[in-house]
Amino acid sequence: MIRLSIRTSAAAALALAALALGGCEGSTTGRAAPAPPPAIPQLIRQAGEPEMMEFRPGTVPGVALTEVKTVELPGVLETTGQVTFDDRRVSSIVSRVQGRIEQTRVSLWDNVRRGEQIVALYSPDFMTAEAEYLQAQATAKVSGNSGVSGGVNLAEALVTAARRKLELLGMDDGDIAAMRAPAPVVWMRAPISGTVVENKAVRGAAVNPGDVLYSLGTLQDVWITADIYEDDLARVKLGQTMDAITTAFPDEVFHGTVERISPNIDPGTHTLQIRCEVLNPGLKLKPQMLARVRITTRPGEALVVPQDALVFDTDAYYAFVQSGSDRIERRKVVIASWSEKGVARVISGLKPGDRVVTGQTLQVNALWHEAHGESS
Repeated sequence: MIRLSIRTSAAAALALAALALGGCEGSTTGRAAPAPPPAIPQLIRQAGEPEMMEFRPGTVPGVALTEVKTVELPGVLETTGQVTFDDRRVSSIVSRVQGRIEQTRVSLWDNVRRGEQIVALYSPDFMTAEAEYLQAQATAKVSGNSGVSGGVNLAEALVTAARRKLELLGMDDGDIAAMRAPAPVVWMRAPISGTVVENKAVRGAAVNPGDVLYSLGTLQDVWITADIYEDDLARVKLGQTMDAITTAFPDEVFHGTVERISPNIDPGTHTLQIRCEVLNPGLKLKPQMLARVRITTRPGEALVVPQDALVFDTDAYYAFVQSGSDRIERRKVVIASWSEKGVARVISGLKPGDRVVTGQTLQVNALWHEAHGESS
């Protein structure tokens, strides 16, 4: 009985081993073989022609071809801009003598009135010019009393020249009229009413002719400088009305007109700047504030392409354009912002009627790099 049990157990073990071995062979036979890797496409280079790559839409699953087309633009052009001072309403207080700053009465962001005393300068040049003016006045008075017409004319010419020298040194008419004796310290006054936007005056500091001590600006009217794409240039004219909205005052609309159009176009972004003069009630708009700009203009057209037709590689966007039945060309594309979801506005690189690859553009771009022996 013991021997029979051993034999029976051995037979069972052999049977189980045979079943296991057969099951392994069966699973190996039934498993699908791995798909072979796709062949690396060939590049096509011809003299005078752009570089192309052999490609059929069925090569990569999910790839389709879409035609680039133009669409109607609305009668309102939207862009973003930045508030700046109107440079026609900005003025500087400049030292016209060599000397030092004796006293200051205003600081940065103070509001000043035209003619208000701003900074006192000490300089021997003031004293010399004042003495010449007072001497010329005394000479003119003596010449007038003498009754000699030629002497009177010469003396008056000397007074005029001496007064002009004081004006060139920055003295105010009222200060010249009130002058009774030469003094080395003269107050510089505000040339306009406005806000101190730059302050370089420090008490006791030495100054030289040409040094800017203060800059003043007004905010009653401001510029908003905005960028537009060159494709929109034909739609923008001087005098067109515009509205601006800021994040600081989202419920308030500021109105203005297009006053300047830049003669230069940025070759990198294909944009140019416009300057709009905007009314600033309550002085709410501040320099460097961002604004959303809407310009009322005539309708136009824009060239658009699906966003999934574009691939960003290194530092630019590219699209794959069909060229013949079985080849594609990779083109660099410059795009602009576009409000419609899933669509990009084309500035350069494509033209109406071009058929571009959409869908799996990343895989197609990887094949392009493989064809060049590069790593994507």
